[in-house]
Amino acid sequence: MQTLLKTFSAAALALALAACGQQENAAPAASGADKAAADKKEIVFGTTVGDFGDMVKEQIQPALEKKGYKVKLVEFTDYVRPNLALAEGELDINIFQHKPYLDDFKKEHKLDITEAFQVPTAPLGLYPGKQKALADVKDGASVSAPNDPSNFARALVMLNELGWVKLKDGINPLTASKNDIAENVKKINIVELEAAQLPRSRADVDFAVVNGNYAMSSGMKLTETLFQEPSFAYVNWAAVKTADKDSKWLKDVEEAYNSEEFKAYAKKRFAGYKYPAAWGESAAAGAKAGAASSAAASAASAAK
Repeated sequence: MQTLLKTFSAAALALALAACGQQENAAPAASGADKAAADKKEIVFGTTVGDFGDMVKEQIQPALEKKGYKVKLVEFTDYVRPNLALAEGELDINIFQHKPYLDDFKKEHKLDITEAFQVPTAPLGLYPGKQKALADVKDGASVSAPNDPSNFARALVMLNELGWVKLKDGINPLTASKNDIAENVKKINIVELEAAQLPRSRADVDFAVVNGNYAMSSGMKLTETLFQEPSFAYVNWAAVKTADKDSKWLKDVEEAYNSEEFKAYAKKRFAGYKYPAAWGESAAAGAKAGAASSAAASAASAAK
């Protein structure tokens, strides 16, 4: 009996030790995965050429390097590849788009990416081409505009506010299309182009609706605009893979973009931009922009 008891006790002890060994072996695997995520030290940014890339190079990269990160920047000249590159894992984060565009793009291409935080954004503006003032508009005037659906809708809303076209009642301004034009008051010839081509198009059209980042990267100034959209619906967002939404590295990136140092830099370097809602300045700036836009629209209507 004593022999049996000793044998049973030894077997039980062996099983207990084996179970503990399995738990110890399993623990490092789980914690190792967590540690790998926590220890991510290289962040690959994707931006369009111009202001968003400058923000990374001039402020965000140095701030993150102080925290031990290595930062790589990839700059694009279109609005398609940055989201595809993000979804395919070539980028960790991209910064170039507003939420309506992101929502449309990820739905169309079935991408598992999401918005993370807002960044300072140059507003869409109507710039002079062959004609130098709103009062110079004539019937049949040509206006170049971005050809992607969400930005084209913004251009139509601007033309509606100027009184150059009339949009149908009750339409969604975020999805407006040519089919929503009730009346082309000025018989505007809308020339649709890739956004990156709009600054150069000014030599060939009477007016050009240009995205802020491409206007700035081509040397244009916000003070040159004849009319700016008053809406804050198009302040741009950083986007990441959905799986990274709560990652430690992303929190560090967001902290850098919302730091007092970055705010001071952006307000000096990018004066006239629309700033993130988290900065608490959109309402006052929006009221000012709205008043200026209303005055410009009234002047344009009076000149018809």
